[in-house]
Amino acid sequence: MTDLSPTEEMEDPALGSMTAIIDRAMREAGRDDVCIGHLASAFGRASFIPLMMLPAAAVVSPLSGIPLFSSICGIMILLIAVQLLVGRQCIWLPQWLQQRHIAGPRLERGLMRIKPLAAWLDRHAHSRLGLFFYPPVWFLLPILCAFAGGAMPFLELLPFTSSFLGMTVLLISLAMLTRDGLWVLVAMVPFLSAIALFTKLVIL
Repeated sequence: MTDLSPTEEMEDPALGSMTAIIDRAMREAGRDDVCIGHLASAFGRASFIPLMMLPAAAVVSPLSGIPLFSSICGIMILLIAVQLLVGRQCIWLPQWLQQRHIAGPRLERGLMRIKPLAAWLDRHAHSRLGLFFYPPVWFLLPILCAFAGGAMPFLELLPFTSSFLGMTVLLISLAMLTRDGLWVLVAMVPFLSAIALFTKLVIL
């Protein structure tokens, strides 16, 4: 059986781990201001998984405390996940999103805080539970990421929900990057936690 996940040949082999993705982003953070468009160009417009993983990692980091930061990251995740789902060959981002920027030193500090987690996840990621990476099951992964990203702007004011959703996308992206289906199952923990927290804070 052939692995049919559509980004396998497009992804940069040099970005085969979460640590490598964080390191490249940190190199780009060595300037006064870093805009999303510049980051996207630095990673390559076909790097769907790294460019979806990076905003998810940022939302998990202390950077999520910046007003509207989680919303912007969520919109970026949503757009990339939908384009991954429909099989686009390169990523399109609207100009207004590409022009959003953050201070380089602040981005670098936030990424430094998440780097130990990235290293731990890389050490424990192995190729297993491959059933998640064949159609039709594979299509559920970008759908879940799109749902999580799309929910972030609406849930930003609810404590912890954006971080839970960011962790969901981060773990699913790691699973797709390393072909480790175990992390898809683990990703359901923060995903269901976000749903439970939303239900507790808003509905009840």
